[in-house]
Amino acid sequence: MSAAVLAIEQLTTGYEDAAVVRGLDLTVGGGEVVALLGANGAGKTTTLRAVSGIVHPMAGRIEFAGRDLAGVSISRRARLGIAHVPETRGLFFGLTVAEHFRLGHRGERLDADAAYRYFPALTELRDRRCGLLSGGEQQMLAVARALARHPKLLLLDELSLGLAPLIVERLLPVVREYAADSGCGVLLVEQHIQLALTIADRGYVLSHGEIVLHDHAEALRRNRDLLMASYFGERSAESLDSSG
Repeated sequence: MSAAVLAIEQLTTGYEDAAVVRGLDLTVGGGEVVALLGANGAGKTTTLRAVSGIVHPMAGRIEFAGRDLAGVSISRRARLGIAHVPETRGLFFGLTVAEHFRLGHRGERLDADAAYRYFPALTELRDRRCGLLSGGEQQMLAVARALARHPKLLLLDELSLGLAPLIVERLLPVVREYAADSGCGVLLVEQHIQLALTIADRGYVLSHGEIVLHDHAEALRRNRDLLMASYFGERSAESLDSSG
């Protein structure tokens, strides 16, 4: 793994006075794909929102490329190179595919050619309004628009939500390819565990806001029983540690 693009240390965060994530430590290296796994409500989305600045830390530290993000606005984080694709996809149904690549921050020029290169199926859909696209095509557009920013860190929240597994199997390898080509670090929240671990280098499992398991993706795939037990919170963090 190359130098950390993202380093989270002892992060506690949530909403109002309620902590959803507690004492979280996590890193993502350049060119690395890291899967963040866990059951619904475990704190995965909240973690991504903390990195992109939507929610603020109650304690702990978030560093991007060695820079402390405390006090850095959402828009500034985006300009620094953090791209966040939320589970809602963040698209505009009244705009065409091509028009999405003309939308950027002030002075920003999105690389539409790169987007079409990684998702060639969008080329024939350039003039189609987003609202007329299928769910899979919309998800392609959401990811392609993020890639067109040439991010240093890509946050992906539930790419597979509402999509057939076959479509997800086509999307995820593109994410892997982009990370390898560009050196972009990827933090991937994904409900399809085995598909996520197929393209990931490492994986973390969150349970009730705490990391209970962390290992190389291959090791997690091999030890399915331990992975599923931790995923559903059937074993405590202490018992996971003692299992070696």
